[in-house]
Amino acid sequence: MPIRDDLRNVAIVAHVDHGKTTLVDAMLWQSGAFRANQDVAERVMDSTDLEREKGITILAKNTAVRHGGITINIIDTPGHADFGGEVERGLHMVDGVLLLVDASEGPLPQTRFVLRKALSARLPVVLVVNKIDRPDARVAEVLDEVYELFLDLDADESQIDFPIVYCNARAGQASLSADVPGADLEPLFDVLREHIPAPSYTEGAPLQALVTNLAASSYVGRLAICRVHAGEIRAGQAVERCRADATIAGSVRAAGPAPVRSVLAADRRCRSIAAASIRACSTAALPASPQ
Repeated sequence: MPIRDDLRNVAIVAHVDHGKTTLVDAMLWQSGAFRANQDVAERVMDSTDLEREKGITILAKNTAVRHGGITINIIDTPGHADFGGEVERGLHMVDGVLLLVDASEGPLPQTRFVLRKALSARLPVVLVVNKIDRPDARVAEVLDEVYELFLDLDADESQIDFPIVYCNARAGQASLSADVPGADLEPLFDVLREHIPAPSYTEGAPLQALVTNLAASSYVGRLAICRVHAGEIRAGQAVERCRADATIAGSVRAAGPAPVRSVLAADRRCRSIAAASIRACSTAALPASPQ
């Protein structure tokens, strides 16, 4: 099958407060997503009032960074066990996961939950040991705990052979050695490029886009966030909404995200404007070939 070598789709998963959203902030800054003099709130992905008040991620959110000619689509997932459904749906949109672990606290209960889901989906894992600047960091012990967790979850030999990146997300630094401080996040970007597989697709196939999450806009109403598995979808294009039993549930119209006018197979930047009855796990397809 052909692949989209210009894309990498990755989810960042971890226990609550281990630094996922802070790392996404640093990746956005260093990829040039913001102007040098732009006023950007800390933890820009935590966009709701409740998330900012509590300081945690509640809803999974997606963004994209451009680096070295490759678009890295990133899903920032919640770290609290109460929002595990957001994590599970997000894993259907990606081809690999970035597992974040605090250098002091090590793997905690939600770490086990999200890792089990990633391993069962056969997704490759990149381990990021974050907060290595903490005075109580215990990097070697935490690595041993992570390996033990993989063994407890019955990971096979190929899954245990994962790359490790050591990070200080707040400072925007990454390194391949715990003893050598990094200058920026280049080592992390390089590991993502090398170890997260490029997505594949069926050439010439009609449109198929799986709705994995929902969002809302005060201007256009309910939005369906989906990954395009085959074909191409364009802004303003009419598509059919298919149920799990292959019946047609009605027509919807594709949109955004600006300034993207079309999305090709294996990408997951598409949002479809739909009726209020749209649900996650629906499929969007062309009217001429709904499937």
